Amino acid sequence: MKNRFFLLLLFFQCFAMVAQQKLPLKNTNVKPLTSLHNLTLQKELEKEILKNSTWKNLIDKKKMSIGIVDLRNPNEARFARINGDYMMYAASLPKIAVLLSSIDAIENGELIETDEIKKDMRLMISKSNNQATTRMIDRLGYEKIESVLTDPQYEFYDENKGGGLWVGKRYGGGGDTNREPLKNLSHAASVTQVCRFYYLLAHGKLVNEKRSKQMLDIMVNPDLHHKFVSTIEQIAPLAKLYRKSGSWKTYHSDSILVWGKSPNRRYILVALIDDPNGEQIIRNLVKPIEKILKTEKFETSSN
Repeated sequence: MKNRFFLLLLFFQCFAMVAQQKLPLKNTNVKPLTSLHNLTLQKELEKEILKNSTWKNLIDKKKMSIGIVDLRNPNEARFARINGDYMMYAASLPKIAVLLSSIDAIENGELIETDEIKKDMRLMISKSNNQATTRMIDRLGYEKIESVLTDPQYEFYDENKGGGLWVGKRYGGGGDTNREPLKNLSHAASVTQVCRFYYLLAHGKLVNEKRSKQMLDIMVNPDLHHKFVSTIEQIAPLAKLYRKSGSWKTYHSDSILVWGKSPNRRYILVALIDDPNGEQIIRNLVKPIEKILKTEKFETSSN
């Protein structure tokens, strides 16, 4: 009888571990990300990043921001950031805000989920297609996008916390605008708010679990293989990557949820950079971040 009980307990433990490996996570006790700021991780991040004189110079000038969330143990997530609440122009990265607003509108019956809309949402994220994004913006309207980003449920844009995620202009020019009130930016982000977006997405808390899963399915396997993706695909080819980036002139941004086959490589990484070499800097950020998080050097099928 005792052996049977032990085997049953072991089965449920194994089942729980397998369930936890899938996204969205089933953890119902999701603490606010900012409450998970970890001093040890913060010190390690600053030590590793600031020893690069070029990066330190950009950070000092508020031209570089970094945010990381360690999800190796989802019940004890750790958060650290540099220039976390500093809002910057982020080009196409804020298309994630259009995605969330679209899914919210569909869930609430404000937008009919047609095949055309599904196609546009995927094109908008995976290929960063401006025409598809503009079609989605026009279907939603700026008022809807702003209402979702400022919703007390999310507060992805908060004037009292430096702003955050914002989309107030079509991609590709033309038409009216709805720029954010603090810096008059058309497409904006801060690393803290983007980290929060991915953190809530990973836990199934954007709209609801079903819709979070839908967003994850849209964001996985990006068709653009530059920046973070370029490096991660080399060192962890089996990891699932959920991602959105952006570039315009000297502004380069990237955001990614890395979900490795091994639990040792699971994290969120966000970077916003204003520098002509920003794309290469973003590529070069991955290995120092993985060093901080003590991930395995290379992920194989045996992990």
